[in-house]
Amino acid sequence: MGRFLEDYISYLKIERAMSPSTVASYSSDVRDFLAWIDSAGVRVGDVRTDHIVQYFGTLEGLSKRSQARFLSSLRSFCKWTVLEGYVKDNPCDAVDTPKIGRHLPAVLSEDEVSAIIDSVDTGSWNGLRDRAILEVLYGCGLRVSEVVGLKISNVYFKEGFVRIVGKGNKERLVPIGGMALEAVSDYLAVRPEPSDTASEDILFLNRDGRALSRVSVFTMVKRQAMLAGVHKEISPHTFRHSFATHLVNHGADLRVVQDMLGHESILTTEIYTHIDTESWMRDVINHHPRR
Repeated sequence: MGRFLEDYISYLKIERAMSPSTVASYSSDVRDFLAWIDSAGVRVGDVRTDHIVQYFGTLEGLSKRSQARFLSSLRSFCKWTVLEGYVKDNPCDAVDTPKIGRHLPAVLSEDEVSAIIDSVDTGSWNGLRDRAILEVLYGCGLRVSEVVGLKISNVYFKEGFVRIVGKGNKERLVPIGGMALEAVSDYLAVRPEPSDTASEDILFLNRDGRALSRVSVFTMVKRQAMLAGVHKEISPHTFRHSFATHLVNHGADLRVVQDMLGHESILTTEIYTHIDTESWMRDVINHHPRR
């Protein structure tokens, strides 16, 4: 079974160009499934729909969202077994995806965004760095992985945009506003010396002169939210959601927002119209004389 998993992981990394976190999630789910069919004496080439159903029966206590994720992982694996000729038909095709409600992410108000950014003490080089990170997270709607991997050579100050390499190694150009550019410029003036060749072009460095980790950015965002008195459960991704929501609220075209976020499908971007709708519905109910 180990060979199947190794070959599948190579397929995810090379042919599908999936992110390391997605590869880890898919491979973990598939590893558990392979262990289960091995204990049941079933070979990969003999997996049928009823085996998939039986396996899901063993996953007690999982939310519908987790079940949907497991099924997505198994669909991908079984699709690979079809491509490789191990099975003729994908046994997951006949399994219905659990119905889950659309998840509406937490969103900051414009005042809360400003409060968090203004809470940063810019009296030190790392303070200037943190403010620049927050300005870029919100100003460009980037994923945290895109921020920590952002290169100086991909920031075009004169033209006012950044080149981003997103999921699946897909490139996109994102406009960057004056406030974010000013914050980046202020940080670059005090940016520490990179510790190695690999870090020379990385924009945001840690105190050791290397690229920041995603965990460091998560920690910084939560700390600044606390200092700003914002008590919502937030993460760096909250700035991305807030960026998109505020654009839609101010009348931005959904296709433009889709391109800026790097969404493959417009359906993914449409969630921000639902957030806006939920907001004005709540406002109407709160102010209705017959509420």
